[in-house]
Amino acid sequence: MTPFTADVLKIISNIPAGRVMTYGGIAELAGSPRAARQVVRVLHSMSDKHGLPWHRVINAKGEIAISSDEGRFLQRALLEEEGVYVNPAGVVDLDEYLYVPDAPERPE
Repeated sequence: MTPFTADVLKIISNIPAGRVMTYGGIAELAGSPRAARQVVRVLHSMSDKHGLPWHRVINAKGEIAISSDEGRFLQRALLEEEGVYVNPAGVVDLDEYLYVPDAPERPE
């Protein structure tokens, strides 16, 4: 596992209930600001194995970015269970719900 992937897993694991982060924000915090698509890959391939709160990750516009109707519905339901308001268009107010953690510490 690369250090970037390990950092992404740690960042996503630490998003608190009722808050969200963006793919790009996670990539930037993990040290690779242009790697939002890699964050998508990590979520897709490792969410189940690592028990990640995948539903707390949305795009930079605050939108649920899952293309399938079933996936969008599930993500919306999970966010709303945690108290996150998702408007009828599937958008979360980033000013209210965005989580901005401190940068992860890297071992020397």
